[in-house]
Amino acid sequence: MNREAVLYEALPGGKIRCNVCHWRCAIPEGAFGACRMRQAVDGRIVLYNYPGVASVYPDPIEKKPLCHFFPGSRVFSMGSWGCNFHCKHCQNWEISFASPEQAARLSQDISPAEAVELTKRTGCQGIAWTYNEPSIWLEYALDCAVLAKKEGLYTVFVTNGFSTPEALDLIGPYLDAFRLDVKGFTDEFHRDLARVFRWRNLLDMGKYAKSHWDMHVEVVTNLIPTMNDDEPHLTAIAEWIRDELGPDTPWHITAFHPDHQLIHLPATPLAALERGVAIGRKVGLSYVYPGNVAGHPDENTTCPSCREVVISRAGYRVRINALTEDGRCAKCGSDLNIRTAAYRRRLPATAPTP
Repeated sequence: MNREAVLYEALPGGKIRCNVCHWRCAIPEGAFGACRMRQAVDGRIVLYNYPGVASVYPDPIEKKPLCHFFPGSRVFSMGSWGCNFHCKHCQNWEISFASPEQAARLSQDISPAEAVELTKRTGCQGIAWTYNEPSIWLEYALDCAVLAKKEGLYTVFVTNGFSTPEALDLIGPYLDAFRLDVKGFTDEFHRDLARVFRWRNLLDMGKYAKSHWDMHVEVVTNLIPTMNDDEPHLTAIAEWIRDELGPDTPWHITAFHPDHQLIHLPATPLAALERGVAIGRKVGLSYVYPGNVAGHPDENTTCPSCREVVISRAGYRVRINALTEDGRCAKCGSDLNIRTAAYRRRLPATAPTP
């Protein structure tokens, strides 16, 4: 696990700056960055999580959650070690908060070529880098994604969005979907929950992924009682999605379950989720989904024009009812912003092709 990193530069005084995420850590010789997986060694930055894998599993794409991207397909999910956020409610804190020593001791090494082969062998249609923040695993994800696109597989980042533009430009030509966490919408909330100060950069990256790289973007907000479940908070998030990503962008409002440092808080009541869904719709979003409440009728995808139930869902059981091959409502022909196997991305003219 001593692969040389990309996107770093030497600074005066012997420090090395990492430019993969918006922390842009200035790392002294021998020290680690905020993610604890990138170390300054002999004037370089080396990785402690390449090709170390913490978790792999063939998942329904809806588990990411993505409801408008290859619905009903299976995705090979891969996670590694470390994170550039330090969220109090992290469900995967055992791997996200791991030390370099733990990563070295507990990792299963899977090469990019092996990852692509496992994806095909398990009957999955694509690869998702998930469970921990994939941007700090950028080099591995990029190597995998290049091979995956050659094999006709789709690619997904399940991300906090804290990548730099430089990092997104490296993987942009090979990344199809950007499932973005928008955890809240105030400085105070992000300082308290995740110890993050420049959180608005992640909003810029969500817009950049969509507008420049033509990635499919869906947004998730985990609704934490007493922290981000008030109407002003949810209205601000919904208005940002509507104005910056478009009203047809899916918004997932998921139920919080007590974990890590927030075990003293209650789980999210169903009524709070339903209130959040109502706020999103009132603001003008076409597709707002409650999450972690299997069997709720709002899990279905309904055409906003003719009200046809295009896709029925009960948890991860999915039935395609009225969806055309190019992602339209089969009843009225409305564009539902659903990407299927028929979709072809429009990359910028300056982008290298996979």
